[in-house]
Amino acid sequence: MKSKTRYVCRECGASHPKWAGQCGDCGAWNTLEEAVAEKPANPRFAGYAGAGEGAKVVALSQVSAAEAERTTTGLPELDRVLGGGLVQGSVVLIGGDPGIGKSTLLIQALASLSERMPALYVSGEESAEQIALRARRLGLPAERLELLTETCVERILALAARHRPRVMVMDSIQTFYSEQLSSAPGSVSQVRESAAQLVRHAKGSGTSLFLVGHVTKEGALAGPRVLEHMVDTVLYFEGEAGSQVRLVRAIKNRFGAVNELGVFAMTDKGLKQVSNPSAIFLSRHQAQVAGSAILVTREGTRPLLVEVQALVDQSPLGNPRRVALGLEQNRLAMLLAVLHRHGGVGMYDQDVFLNVVGGVRVTETAADLPVLLAVLSSFRDRPLPRGLAAFGEVGLAGEIRPVPSGEERVREAAKHGFTRILLPHANRPRRPVKGIEAIPVRRLAEALEVFGD
Repeated sequence: MKSKTRYVCRECGASHPKWAGQCGDCGAWNTLEEAVAEKPANPRFAGYAGAGEGAKVVALSQVSAAEAERTTTGLPELDRVLGGGLVQGSVVLIGGDPGIGKSTLLIQALASLSERMPALYVSGEESAEQIALRARRLGLPAERLELLTETCVERILALAARHRPRVMVMDSIQTFYSEQLSSAPGSVSQVRESAAQLVRHAKGSGTSLFLVGHVTKEGALAGPRVLEHMVDTVLYFEGEAGSQVRLVRAIKNRFGAVNELGVFAMTDKGLKQVSNPSAIFLSRHQAQVAGSAILVTREGTRPLLVEVQALVDQSPLGNPRRVALGLEQNRLAMLLAVLHRHGGVGMYDQDVFLNVVGGVRVTETAADLPVLLAVLSSFRDRPLPRGLAAFGEVGLAGEIRPVPSGEERVREAAKHGFTRILLPHANRPRRPVKGIEAIPVRRLAEALEVFGD
């Protein structure tokens, strides 16, 4: 029996029996979307969490909280982002720009997993011949990897129930459709309903599931926002155009830390893991250059050294430009105001351009101090002392505030040959770190003394 459909307004949530151009409740135009009103009972989904009549209230102390068993994917950098490996019954959504390497990464992981467990790659975009050519070009062991080219979710789930794979890849969720809806594949209702059926199958059967998602021109995952709430883990594939470096970042993870970062390098043989990413993000200049500062940042559980570059130039405009790549632009404007108020250096007639080398996107406040050092270095055309790294948050009152995991950052800088590190006074190491001089500062004026003024 085919499910009945209704039309729900995405603005106010009102339900209508048929489609109309305007919502009769809130008056919004073109907001009615098709949705399933009722669905036939399916005994295969009876094991889904929260389903069934036997649900009862239990005390939290009585719930057995055993650690989730994890399966390694064969790619340690991917395992790091997932929180240590793949959890049985988990659903992972991975998005990124076209051609960035989503399918390449997943077929590499699935080929490794297929040697230990049944694995199924479902493609709604590419033919079987195209996938086979890619696997052959990458030199992957594909003898046990099963392949399916299908776009109907009901038929995919029927075949999955017969073959019982322990891990599946759905490439991509925007190409699949449910027979219960009449709308076209890729529409909001089809994406939501297809994902809901796949998630129920994963939870009921214990199959680990990867969903590939398209992104919009703004870089967000296409489709309804509820798609990210339905899955257990959301990964974003990042990378600069023309660069070999690919970053996989965890935005949501129910089984591990968020903002964890995996680093890969794209080669003709697929994605290669980068075990020491700081070596890639650091530009070892043969001579000292002005406008360059080394930031010791932290992505998830991993400390990283990246280079922050600044260019300050006389502005021909009435409103000088503030351009930041890899950092928040509003924070750059705030830091320049702090530099003027508490450092005595005004840049109201200067264009300021800021860039984080390697395409890394830094979101933590530990970048404040290196940003100001790089900006002032470019403004004065004076390089920072050789072997100096820095981290620390700058407050509006000009104070240097501490950041988490200060001692780990100091050790990471020492490991890469840096001899001095500028850091907040509250983050000074309890014990001296061999080979590095810690310079603790409390105020911005103290930090600017590294220029020798």
